[in-house]
Amino acid sequence: MKLTGIHHVTAISANAPQNRRFYVETLGMRMVKKTVNQDDTSAYHLFYADGAGSPGTDLTFFDWPAAPAKRGTHSITRTALRVAGEASLQWWRERLGAAGVAVSEIRSINGRPAIDFEDPEGQRLTLIADGGEIPFVVWEKSPVPAEHQIRGLGPVTISVPKLDRTEVVLTKLLGLERGSDYRDAAHATGDIHVFSMGEGGPAAELHVAVEPDLPQAREGAGGVHHLALRTPTFEQYDAWAERLREAGYPNSGPIDRFYFRSLYMREPNGILIEIASDGPGFASDEPAETMGEKLALPPFLEPKRAQIEAGLKPL
Repeated sequence: MKLTGIHHVTAISANAPQNRRFYVETLGMRMVKKTVNQDDTSAYHLFYADGAGSPGTDLTFFDWPAAPAKRGTHSITRTALRVAGEASLQWWRERLGAAGVAVSEIRSINGRPAIDFEDPEGQRLTLIADGGEIPFVVWEKSPVPAEHQIRGLGPVTISVPKLDRTEVVLTKLLGLERGSDYRDAAHATGDIHVFSMGEGGPAAELHVAVEPDLPQAREGAGGVHHLALRTPTFEQYDAWAERLREAGYPNSGPIDRFYFRSLYMREPNGILIEIASDGPGFASDEPAETMGEKLALPPFLEPKRAQIEAGLKPL
């Protein structure tokens, strides 16, 4: 029973129309699901991914009227999006620059070529080369050519003031493997420690920056709400629920999100981590060809559709 990689990252936006324009029109990702936050149906939950909404490719946003996030430790600080190679990074430098987005020079992050930029609300993002070896599904309607499209998530970086208790939870409870350490002055004030899942590689790495001198972060627009890790089957999902229960580690217990099943827990510094099943997927309630075009609601929210739609702003 092993976690296999990054499942999704969920962040916060205070401007859903602007958010959709940037991730669909500028970054060329597919909006594979337009739904609502199941715990707060006044807010959109928007999912951007590859052409099929494959697990491990989803960058998602809660649409909340929040103040800008305060940066600091005790938080998820940076999300990397994978592209094929250095030629794609150069292509993206030109595209982002033409769109008025400030973008870094190509540089190395733990041995991989990468560039850094931010979305219009200050969400910290990195494009990183994965060598083109990890499968993804091309989005045929993307404004980005297939060879340069975003291929998925990973690695994700979190910041903690101390490593010891976080390392115990990641390795002893969740089964991640401790790997190499590196320094990156552009991303962190201290050492960054690599923890890997499954077969490893950028789609299956969590990078932990130790930054005791930073203030504590405050959640808000332009910040990240939580990180989800992949478990491939319902059987393994159930086994993870039992493992957390037997360990006595505080968690949400099993939650069926309809598109996947979830378990939520916080590592010792308060960062929210979800374990999410790969299935059943986003085509569970609408045709794969038209996913994301209309408001989708899981069956238990469908009776409230008129009320929910009345409370949402048009995109």
